[in-house]
Amino acid sequence: MGRRALKAVDPSVDLSNFLYTLEDVPAPLVAREFFGRNAPFEVEVGSGKGLFLQTASANYPDRNFLGIEMARKYARHAAGRLAKRELTNGKMISGDGLRLFREFLTDESVDAVHVYFPDPWWKDRHRKRRVMKPEFLRDIQRVLVPGGSLHFWTDVEEYFQSTLELIAAEVSLEGPLPVDERPAEHDLDYRTHFERRMRMHDEPVYRSEFRKPVTNPLQK
Repeated sequence: MGRRALKAVDPSVDLSNFLYTLEDVPAPLVAREFFGRNAPFEVEVGSGKGLFLQTASANYPDRNFLGIEMARKYARHAAGRLAKRELTNGKMISGDGLRLFREFLTDESVDAVHVYFPDPWWKDRHRKRRVMKPEFLRDIQRVLVPGGSLHFWTDVEEYFQSTLELIAAEVSLEGPLPVDERPAEHDLDYRTHFERRMRMHDEPVYRSEFRKPVTNPLQK
């Protein structure tokens, strides 16, 4: 199942309000200032071609969505999808997602974190490159608002199980909560292009959701 080549972004499409690098954004990144409005704020790490960012921004105009993607050409492609449809509640950053969380996002500032089909780095000597690692999980817990959610999906069962074990050991997120697989209503009615690809080839997808506990205000 090889990847198709990306279509070139129409040069007439203005990406200036949709595509950024980490050097372009302020630290700390305050969502209400970055988006120019106060709204629930969700972050996707590893946006790929940008299907989730596009559909989420279109379906939930009352929420702000930020995607980050290491590969510049994919970040540009995802930003082009947003710009073409004038989805101003969605923005893309080309850069390192772990650095975004570590250096730019403040405590209890994000309502949901989405991590879909990250690179599994199959070889044992490369496992340390996986995005789902202890320091990233701790940053996710730190930036989530109480009651905020982490959505993690993968097509690799070993990666899924090892990440669930890591979450249980490293952070105090509630879960995993069950996530049902709903039937697609049309050809692009999937969370990401990778989910579409796997399901159309009858390959399994492992889904989980976690939530940050809501602290009882009477507890000290």
